This record gives sequence, C-alpha cells and structure tokens, in this order.
Amino acid sequence: MAGVPFRFPPVCEGPDNIRCDGQFLAVPEGHYDWVHVLAASERRCEDTVELNFADGSVDAEALRVSDFWSAPAWFGEVKAFESLVMHYPHHVQRGVSAVMWAQRVPVTRRAGLAGIRLPRNVAVHLFAVTLQRAEVGA
Repeated sequence: MAGVPFRFPPVCEGPDNIRCDGQFLAVPEGHYDWVHVLAASERRCEDTVELNFADGSVDAEALRVSDFWSAPAWFGEVKAFESLVMHYPHHVQRGVSAVMWAQRVPVTRRAGLAGIRLPRNVAVHLFAVTLQRAEVGA
C-alpha cells in the first residue's frame, strides 16, 4: 500500500490481526526510518507505541488510526482496503463497509531498533507491519 510491501498469512490459517494489548514485537535489529502498519480501529484512536532499541533506550511515538467505518481519514492515513460488507464473528452485514488504513510511525532515534511494544488498546487492530530501513548516510 502506498508503495510499501506487506505480507499476509494464508487465509483462514489462524487469526488475521492483533488486537493491541501491550504485546512486544521483536524485530530484526536494524536502523529504520518508519514503522508502517496496516490497521483498523473500532473507534478513532490515538495511542502510543514504545520503540525499544538495542542500547536499552525507549522512545514513545504516536500511533493514530482512524475508525474502520467507511469515512475520511481523520489522521491523514492512506486507505489500504475497503470491504463491500461488514464481517462479524457470526454474521455478515451487507451494505456496511469497513476500511483498513495504511499508517506510519516515525523512528527518529539513530540506534538499532530491536522491538516494538504495542499500546494497551484493544480497539486498535494491526493486520501487518513493515519496517522501512534508514537510508545509508542519512
């Protein structure tokens, strides 16, 4: 989405998203400029992710995700996907669409990123994460 590649697990082979509940995502240690996410929010949400670096430092950065109900992006995200129907655990509601957003979080510290602590906010759902490496010499 928006020129950023994402990989998804095979359909119907386990959960398709993470409800943010303080999980720690270990990442390949490296220098990155952006954490790109495909996300949806049960309500428009602003919360904080903690970027954990190999040197022990931690930076708090904002994660802002607009509501999944079909509406304009509140935080300037890019619309990644829009469904034609709303899928619930036990039924499908026709005529109601949902949106998944492509959003990004800056990595401003010039240290090796080692992990990401997600917010404790189960209204935010992450479907995919891509790390964009820092440009050499930047």
